[in-house]
Amino acid sequence: MTRTPGFSTLAVHAGAKPDPATGARATPIYQTTSFVFDDADHAASLFGLKAFGNIYT
Repeated sequence: MTRTPGFSTLAVHAGAKPDPATGARATPIYQTTSFVFDDADHAASLFGLKAFGNIYT
């Protein structure tokens, strides 16, 4: 079965080349983030579970 890729498929992969090491066709999506703390004390209170907030995803 051979199908010609549609416009959307071509657009999303435009300019992308397969990774030479892995052969991956598409750029991976990393579903992670980082958080900013007001200062070191703020970070310490979050990691010490003394304050509510985001520290890890």
